[in-house]
Amino acid sequence: MTSFDDLMAFQRETEALSQVAGRLGWDQETMMPRGAAEQRAEEMAAMESVLHGRRTDPRIADWLAGATPEGEVEAAQLREIRRAYDRAMKVPARLSSEIARVTSRAQGIWAGARAEEDPSVFLPILTEVIALRREEAACLSDGTGTSAYDALLQDYEPGATAAGIGAIFDEMRPRLVALREAIRASGKVAPTFEGRFEETVQISLAAEIARVFGYDFNHGRIDKAVHPFSSGSGLDVRITTRTDPALPLGALYSTLHEVGHGAYEQGVDPTYLLTPIGQGASMGVHESQSRIYENQLGRSRPFTSWLYGRMQDRFGAFGIADAEAFYRAVNAVETGFIRTEADEVHYNLHIFLRFDLEQALISGDLSSRDLEAAWNDRFAADFGLAVQKPSDGFLQDVHWSVGLFGYFPTYSLGNVYAGCLNAAIRAAHPGLDESLAEGDPSPATGWLRENLQRHGALRSPRATIEAATGSAPQPGPLLDYLEAKFADLYDL
Repeated sequence: MTSFDDLMAFQRETEALSQVAGRLGWDQETMMPRGAAEQRAEEMAAMESVLHGRRTDPRIADWLAGATPEGEVEAAQLREIRRAYDRAMKVPARLSSEIARVTSRAQGIWAGARAEEDPSVFLPILTEVIALRREEAACLSDGTGTSAYDALLQDYEPGATAAGIGAIFDEMRPRLVALREAIRASGKVAPTFEGRFEETVQISLAAEIARVFGYDFNHGRIDKAVHPFSSGSGLDVRITTRTDPALPLGALYSTLHEVGHGAYEQGVDPTYLLTPIGQGASMGVHESQSRIYENQLGRSRPFTSWLYGRMQDRFGAFGIADAEAFYRAVNAVETGFIRTEADEVHYNLHIFLRFDLEQALISGDLSSRDLEAAWNDRFAADFGLAVQKPSDGFLQDVHWSVGLFGYFPTYSLGNVYAGCLNAAIRAAHPGLDESLAEGDPSPATGWLRENLQRHGALRSPRATIEAATGSAPQPGPLLDYLEAKFADLYDL
């Protein structure tokens, strides 16, 4: 056995234990009885203690020093192990375990506060979460010259900086706002749905769409959650959705979004199973998959024409006259409060708000007690609406309750990446629309699996997009796509 072999054998056990910890998180958000929250927090803390011990095992340094990679794959494995080891060594075991314990508790408290519209229940533990993440960021950034926020950002988008992301967002904002204002000025109103839509039928149709897009139910399942998410990698990749009897598109497109995540994990080269590169390259690259499945493919005119027929088969008449009207309804541009329900024009504006606020929270420029007021003021300025209840405002997302500071900007990075990937797919498959009209997205999903998904974390996030598309990621293709699509829809 070489140093590399010893290291990889050890790492596979660590990756397996990490998957077990992830399954505990999945259970907590889907099936765990509410009264188990305190015990689950202790279980999560215990698992994190074990994992932190393995991630900082002194043998890793020796193995890394003695390992000589043979080829690109082994070099990538060592790169990822070294990066994780260096970060883990900077964070005390006590802090790592406490973050797991507190964020597990905070998730349940957030869900209760959101349901009761009572921020006072949530703010004390949010203050704890922020303090712990600041402490972690101080450990990670010590001696590196990086900011606390940039240190946290590396967990979600390695190599990215707040300044670099901010420059991309600054480039995007004027064209998005101009497009929104042009749509408002058009005076066109999209058709609306009528009636109620049985939950079990929604779930059944969502499952059909998942299969159409290549999600493998042999190695996955769909459950319900307050906030839809995906979990797992390799041979066990689970997704969730949510339903509303008056709003069937929420369930269908939440599912399709999570299918993008799930298909990515299911599509990684099986020889990478339970290794550091046997998962997505970053959350931004992950979001590129979920967003292109949901939007450029799932909300396209040809695919919605197929979906309209399936909706009629399942629900009968629902107030939409024809496939073109359905396409307009699916792509309606309306200013709203909820990020996960936002149309493609507004979505990134929701992310820009969160990106700025969470930087202020981590830097200490904004306290948790002032967060609700800061959110409401910023939302009114950006969207022209007054937030009426906390679940429409700062309590709507789960991310800050579980300490995911640095995650939000990856949603918009994912949109940018998806714009680049869509342009590349269209160039490779000029007849894609004909397939989509038949309910067959496989030319696109097959291209994504071959050119991006199967490689997992073999390359850095930026290099992953460059290798797939042939050029560096930039926001131009996304903005061009949005302007062309909505100029057509709203006669601009």
